[in-house]
Amino acid sequence: MGKRLIITEKPSVAQEFAKVLNVSGRRDGCIENSDYVITWCVGHLVGLVYPEEYDIKYKEWRLEDLPFLPEEYKYDVIGSVRKQYDIVHNALHREDIDVVYWAGDAGKEGQTIEENIRNFGGVREGMEEKRVWIDSQTEEEILRGINEAKPMSSYANLGKSGIMRTIEDYAVGINFSRAMSVKYGRMLNKAAGTKSYTAIAVGRVMTCVLGMVVIREREIRNFVETPFYRVLGSFSEAEIEGEWKAIEGSKYFQSPLLYKENGFKEEKDAKNLIEELSGKKGIIKSVKKNNTNKKAPLLFNLAELQAECSKRYKISPDETLQIAQNLYEKKLTTYPRTDARVLSSAVAKVISKNINGLRGYDKVSQYAEHILQDELYKNIAKTQYTDDSKVTDHYAIIPTGQLTELRSLSPMESKVYELIARRFLAIFYPNAVYQNIRLEITIDNELFTANAKRNVEPGYLEVIGNVNDDSKESKTSSKLFDIIDTLKKGNPIEVNSLYIKHGKTSPPKRYTSGSMILAMENAGQLIEDEELRAQIKGSGIGTSATRAEIIKKLVRIKYLNLNKKTQILTPNKIGEMIYEIVNLTVPALLSPKMTANWEKGLDGITKGTVSYEEYRSKLENFVRTETISMINNDLTSEIAEKIIPFAEDNASKIRYRKKIGVKCPECDGELETTPFGYGCSNYNKDGSGCRFAIGKIAGRPLSEEEVISLINDGKTKVLDGFISKKKKNFSASLVLTKGEDGKAAVNFDFADVKPEVIEDVKCPMCGSPVEITPFGYACKRYESGNPASCRFAIGKLAGKSLTKANIKELLTEGHTSTIRGFTSKDKKKFDACIKLDKNEEGNVSLKFDFDNVEARTVKDCKCPLCGGDITITPFGYGCSNYDRNTKTGCRFAIGQIAGVKLNNTQVKNLLKDGRLDTIDGFTSKAGNKFSAALKLENGRVVFDFNNTNNSQTRKKPETPADTEKVPSTANNE
Repeated sequence: MGKRLIITEKPSVAQEFAKVLNVSGRRDGCIENSDYVITWCVGHLVGLVYPEEYDIKYKEWRLEDLPFLPEEYKYDVIGSVRKQYDIVHNALHREDIDVVYWAGDAGKEGQTIEENIRNFGGVREGMEEKRVWIDSQTEEEILRGINEAKPMSSYANLGKSGIMRTIEDYAVGINFSRAMSVKYGRMLNKAAGTKSYTAIAVGRVMTCVLGMVVIREREIRNFVETPFYRVLGSFSEAEIEGEWKAIEGSKYFQSPLLYKENGFKEEKDAKNLIEELSGKKGIIKSVKKNNTNKKAPLLFNLAELQAECSKRYKISPDETLQIAQNLYEKKLTTYPRTDARVLSSAVAKVISKNINGLRGYDKVSQYAEHILQDELYKNIAKTQYTDDSKVTDHYAIIPTGQLTELRSLSPMESKVYELIARRFLAIFYPNAVYQNIRLEITIDNELFTANAKRNVEPGYLEVIGNVNDDSKESKTSSKLFDIIDTLKKGNPIEVNSLYIKHGKTSPPKRYTSGSMILAMENAGQLIEDEELRAQIKGSGIGTSATRAEIIKKLVRIKYLNLNKKTQILTPNKIGEMIYEIVNLTVPALLSPKMTANWEKGLDGITKGTVSYEEYRSKLENFVRTETISMINNDLTSEIAEKIIPFAEDNASKIRYRKKIGVKCPECDGELETTPFGYGCSNYNKDGSGCRFAIGKIAGRPLSEEEVISLINDGKTKVLDGFISKKKKNFSASLVLTKGEDGKAAVNFDFADVKPEVIEDVKCPMCGSPVEITPFGYACKRYESGNPASCRFAIGKLAGKSLTKANIKELLTEGHTSTIRGFTSKDKKKFDACIKLDKNEEGNVSLKFDFDNVEARTVKDCKCPLCGGDITITPFGYGCSNYDRNTKTGCRFAIGQIAGVKLNNTQVKNLLKDGRLDTIDGFTSKAGNKFSAALKLENGRVVFDFNNTNNSQTRKKPETPADTEKVPSTANNE
């Protein structure tokens, strides 16, 4: 009997298989014994080649060579991994091997990697091929995967779907990117002010995501705030707050005066209602009490996990995916790249094993014990949390129950693992139960309602916590519950007062990296409600394995910006220009529904409902038609008009002029667009003629609508975004004035500018709104020279101006998170949190809080002893798992070593490579200078004189015994 070959996707996975199967004997690129040969890929080994590999003429991008749609797509080995490919290829043709187990990642991407290797290099005739499909890397699961491996042919459709996806991305990217770049690339680069030519990058999914972000940003940019006025009442001695609504029977039912059923467009109409009802009695119309149940949320799939981590921990989807992959490879959780949020019935039958393992995880052990003791897991197969129809490649992400690698997790990995564990255990707990009260009061025929809700049985919330729970009692809710039994239908109720509450409409929220992942999963619909999401879920945009990388790429090529602290996505100027070009050339690429339909077609290939050939034919017809249309239509003028507003200051201006429909204020000419803004059509190239022009004003370009308003009305509305000489943003109206000489001038007018009020925060001293001021922030009632006014104001603190986000956090939470870059009196930089401190007189002051400062970490650097993050400390560097209050924390640290303090790069290289090349400037105990290399030895940093580059100027210390073994925790000065 011949040997068995196992091919994994990564070397680390190969090592796990070898460990489980007791295979030792490491060779170059494989592990082999008398029964098994285990080798691996390193991601993709074979891929599609560039067009110039078909014909050298394609190296130059020309319209006459498009569309490029070869009858047969060519593949080749990727140059950087050729050595490993040769090892895999040779193993597939060995005569002493009878069967190959393809054990790549169990998903479409893993299948594609394997299919490309098979199709390109072939497999020895007569060799049996099987596919290993596992949900985790535990020993039990690996053995099951091998024993239950199906013939490779069972996954043929999945392979075809994966190959078609790569062809689709290739065909769309090559043809559309080349056509747009050749026709409009130079114009784009001039407008963008690029230092070197950059081609236009277009992708089937990538461009759709770009469009979603741009469209959302423009919705926000064009949003007009609408005020509305609600009428509320205070009732009974308990001061219950009730809200008026115009129901049927009301004088204002379906009235045009209403903004919505509970608010007026104009304040005067709200005042009229109050006047009509003043002095009249309130009658209790109804008192309704009921209980509602809330089920635990479904389990995590990758998209939900990425969205939750983005919201809670402000980490990107790419970082979450990497953490989830690490947890999977450490056997702690199941396969991460899954779309399912439920268990399979097969897993549900043996789920007690997973729960049982969590009894050893102290953060959730009590819940696991309770579930096992009361056998709460027994009926899980009959609930919404088990559904084979919603499991495709894999079931949801859950803990395996193995905890052997738990101590090796970084702090963030630990947080994500706990999140997964709690979500998993919560499904076995009963529903959370809420008690609801609805009180209806009438004054004449006008209805006021008061609602209260509170949690009476925590159920699953005991496990998952009250995060995002809406049951927190307001003062009104608490009071209403206190008096509810005394309220009876038909009884009078005291009306203490009626008053107006101002409201205003809000713009849509920007996408975060996490909410974008959810929007991609739901075909462009950002649906926050979990149950509704589950109901409408269909084929999304991209796949669970690719969505994070798509967002990452858009940020990397600078089409999008990602705020790492908030994870908010916004378009870059060049991204907005690309959007305009695509919108005028191939607008279908911007449609989430169309992109999702393509994705659905790929799923059809997997399921066997769509043929590979039919799909390819439709794809190529689409690419061919759109490419030819792009070539035949010249949209230069239209595109130039659209991208001019986004041109950078240093851009080579696009030569394009368009009349905007208003007369020049100095002559009878017409204003038209120019490379720098707007100018009179009677201006001549030799400098003669009318010279009236409007360019950027205080760093801000004007839109056509704003220029038209300025010329026709003599004044604009208040405009934001001007930048002063001191680099500060300010708002102002623009006014057009004319001198005695007939010359027109544009000036600022600040009369209509109102201080910006920070939403959702109140002055901590008097409760008034807080405004942004020229010096910082202050209570609306603050007056500089009036000691009787409210004195709450915040200017610069230790040389640093706080941001609006800092102020919102400070005034809502009472403290800020870590703020970096303060400057002490002796000019030293420091980091701190800020907290509010209120004395008995009600006066508020700000204090620095150093106890809760978040440590700065050295990126991509792990502790050699426990795998924790390396943080920058006052003495040097230390492990984040160090706890000064206990003796159990990790003690790894690097301080000054013989008078030398290492920098970040040196520490990273030392921990990555285990050694550092020769460093000069060490000082022995005798005071002599010497040079030495450093190395890691059993988690300690020691001198390495054997590898020190000694020269005439580099000498060992005279007393090497004093310095040869310097522990990493020594000399922490």
